[in-house]
Amino acid sequence: MDYNNLAETKRIQEYVANMRSAFHKRAVFSDETENYRTPAEPEPGDTVNIRIRTKEKNVDAVYLVSGEKKQQMKLINTKDGFDYYGTDVELQNESIRYFFEIISGKIHCYYNQAGITREIDEHYSFGIVPGFQTPDWAKGAVMYQIFTDRFCNGDPSNDVVTGEYCYINEKVQKIEDWNRPPQAMDVRDFYGGDLQGVMDKLDYLQDLGVEVIYFNPLFVSPSNHKYDIQDYDYIDPHFGVIVNDGGDVLTEDQRENRYAEKYKCRVTDKENLEASNRLFIRLVEEMHRRGMKVILDGVFNHCGSFNKWLDRERIYEGADGYEPGAYISEESPYRKFFQFFGEEWPYNGNYDGWWGHDTLPKLNYEESVKLENYILSIGKKWVSPPYNIDGWRLDVAADLGHSNEYNHEFWKKFRETVKSANPDAIILAEHYGDPSEWLQGDEWDTVMNYDAFMEPVTWFLTGMEKHSDEDRVELRGNADYFIQAMKYHMANMLTPSLYVAMNELSNHDHSRFLTRTNHMVGRVDKLGHESASEYTNEAVMRGAVIMQMTWVGAPTVYYGDEAGVCGFTDPDNRRTYPWGHENHKLIAFHKDIIRIHKESEALRYGSLEILLGEENLLAYGRFTETEKVIIIIHNRSELSEVTVPVWRAEVPMKCKMQSNIYSYEHGYKMDSEQYLVEDGEVVLNMGKYSAVVMTYKS
Repeated sequence: MDYNNLAETKRIQEYVANMRSAFHKRAVFSDETENYRTPAEPEPGDTVNIRIRTKEKNVDAVYLVSGEKKQQMKLINTKDGFDYYGTDVELQNESIRYFFEIISGKIHCYYNQAGITREIDEHYSFGIVPGFQTPDWAKGAVMYQIFTDRFCNGDPSNDVVTGEYCYINEKVQKIEDWNRPPQAMDVRDFYGGDLQGVMDKLDYLQDLGVEVIYFNPLFVSPSNHKYDIQDYDYIDPHFGVIVNDGGDVLTEDQRENRYAEKYKCRVTDKENLEASNRLFIRLVEEMHRRGMKVILDGVFNHCGSFNKWLDRERIYEGADGYEPGAYISEESPYRKFFQFFGEEWPYNGNYDGWWGHDTLPKLNYEESVKLENYILSIGKKWVSPPYNIDGWRLDVAADLGHSNEYNHEFWKKFRETVKSANPDAIILAEHYGDPSEWLQGDEWDTVMNYDAFMEPVTWFLTGMEKHSDEDRVELRGNADYFIQAMKYHMANMLTPSLYVAMNELSNHDHSRFLTRTNHMVGRVDKLGHESASEYTNEAVMRGAVIMQMTWVGAPTVYYGDEAGVCGFTDPDNRRTYPWGHENHKLIAFHKDIIRIHKESEALRYGSLEILLGEENLLAYGRFTETEKVIIIIHNRSELSEVTVPVWRAEVPMKCKMQSNIYSYEHGYKMDSEQYLVEDGEVVLNMGKYSAVVMTYKS
């Protein structure tokens, strides 16, 4: 007797008896959300229930594999054509990585964040870091980035005066024309935006739907961007309040800031500094009263040459209440805050500059415990009463000290210090490249999401590099590249980090997204200001905003994007908010899509499943047990009939879905249109450069 043939015959009979089809890999799904892991953010000692979904009666066995441990999962539920397998894992203090092994007939495969695979790739394994939790308020929160000098001038009395001081060898100037675009050396041009201006526009921001404001640096600094901090303890009076004003501006032939008496009075006078801090306190209190949060920009990798610890500009030399700076005297208490290469005091300008810039002296943490403790105290100070900010954005955070080892050591201390003062504060870092080593629960909470949002979205919808420096036609509309890039980079972050990742389309370092839609390669010095707004495609912009508001993370609007502001990369991206000249249709669109985002539990916390990817076409689902949201991005220049397998996002095989918003070539509409789901699919006629969001609720 041929026992092999007999066994095969029996297997075939079992398939027929159980109505089992071939292995259905597209039905398999799991992730790190509450849908498939309980609790999603466990503590050490917790028992975690981990689950995976397969097609009903389609697999023989499922195993959870973690390290050397392999345990068979039990069938715990069958619902709507899916089988759900689960098992418990008892956590200790150590992190774990896991994936799933699946057996279906002769099929033996694995499932991880890349999907079904024949090979084990640790990069895509799921992960748990016991005790790693990110603030609930930040999960899916709608954020708004403000470059303060360009947002709104609420108090002209604190404006920088032309000739008040010199910055990088030339005198600063007050720009009288609010609508003038930034010029080449924009860093020393001031338009007058301030905190009172933000206070005056809180009604607008609240009406827009903003939940969090992220400020570019606010501390005392000579530049308009303020990434060269002069005094970490105080808000710049040019953004705050000038109580005592006096002294002269520089004369025509003066270039040395030791003669800049007006500037010295404004930024060193303690009454001005304390009054500015009090204004900031009132602003935070008002924002908190409205249910809004505040994130400050922490620039701790370097300071500025104006900084009171160095004082290369001799602003503080001989001033009441200030110790001599390290540039002034070898005996300065701040001598070890910097690395000097010579013994040329007084006025030693031979020091280490960040990336070689002498206007950005690098802070020398490894040689000064005093400096380290001071910056840690600054981290604690601003998240504590009476300031009570809700978190920090950390500038180029991986480039802090002189070694990677020290950087990890410092950020562990920083997290402990900040979280002990305010456990609900967020620590969000600017970082390029793989952030996984920093996102293990003991350093940063998350990152500005360049790799797993801004760049893939920009390439897919526009084919443009985020600075507008390159147009890659082969990436425009390339869904395969988009999907693979997203899977790869999202796998570098655990879900607690992804939930709060800052998902931007534009910011102060990159070109405006709307400008990228015109496919003009270059910068303002070559192309001119007018080119930034020529041949732009608002429909593509709306599609990008829909992706921003429906992808995993915290959607973050760069001030003015919602009003149609254009601009090439720095400094053109820092144009003023166009009060009185806004694109009101685009603002209305932002209001509507933000409201849809905020009202949806699935868009804040749900699972993500990519359902379809073709040339210039992408469909994905966000879903919880009770809410399923389907998003279709149709970036084609012609009409198309599109069929989307919504069943993979756990939409019933036969039902009706409700349209939330439909964007098309010439605008958008909120009509409550219904879409019929048959056999788990929905068929739509999509217009040119269109996008739709639709929902099913059980």
